[in-house]
Amino acid sequence: MAKRYNLLECSYVEAQEWFKETDVVLVPVGSCEKHGAHVPLGTDSFTTISVTERAAKLANVPYTPLLPFGYSPHHMGEVGEGCGTITLAAETFRRVLYDIARSLIYHGANKIIYVSHHGSNTKPIDELLRRIRYQTGAFVAWYKTPTERECEVVKGIIEGPPEETPGWHAGEMETSQVLAYDESLVDMSRAVRDTAHAPRWMGPEFSKIDGTATVKFRGSENIIVPMEHHEYCDTATIGNPFRGSKEKGLKLFEKEAEHLAAFINEVKKFPFQVRNRDFPERA
Repeated sequence: MAKRYNLLECSYVEAQEWFKETDVVLVPVGSCEKHGAHVPLGTDSFTTISVTERAAKLANVPYTPLLPFGYSPHHMGEVGEGCGTITLAAETFRRVLYDIARSLIYHGANKIIYVSHHGSNTKPIDELLRRIRYQTGAFVAWYKTPTERECEVVKGIIEGPPEETPGWHAGEMETSQVLAYDESLVDMSRAVRDTAHAPRWMGPEFSKIDGTATVKFRGSENIIVPMEHHEYCDTATIGNPFRGSKEKGLKLFEKEAEHLAAFINEVKKFPFQVRNRDFPERA
């Protein structure tokens, strides 16, 4: 019988064997949010699980079912505008991820690696990661798949120049990844090439080059402003989706999985041992 890596597909006996074999578990965290009109709401989720599945097999570790919802308040927009977006409030998001980790630690995990393609999922998590480590002694990390401004791992696969922001929202990278996941989910007749801009209510003194939480002012990008996605991107696309291809998407998945697996193999060597596995507050 083929080995099962997704704990959702394992019997409790198979799960027991996993926790005897390794103390590392992956937790994939996605999102359900507005993207460009040509790709689905689950774009970030599909990339996350595709990379996680491949990396788990390469590194021989189990992973939990994908959490398909993340922290996406900026994609809700006005009523009906971000239709289909489902966001968890930061407190809810942290609590769900905390309970997942504590459950895994209870069963024998010493090392938890959250994996996510959605950049904004990183915004609420510092307190979460520290809380888990301080309370239990477990190693905990957040692995953000290479995207947005940090694309070094996949250098040579994406082709768009910096001004096309190839790693951003529904552009070259994400279009390629959805095509690789399931090309029937992509409708290129609805695709547009677009760029980010500072919210128009800010006026001409401000500019913006991508989807980060910052704006540029007098040549400096040191100002963080809470912005709605529709305020700095008219189409929910930042980049050039017409550069996307299934072949690129498959290469991206493989390269990202290889990088994550290499990280996991180093994590296996870390001398972390949980000092508190009990989870009395589980109810």
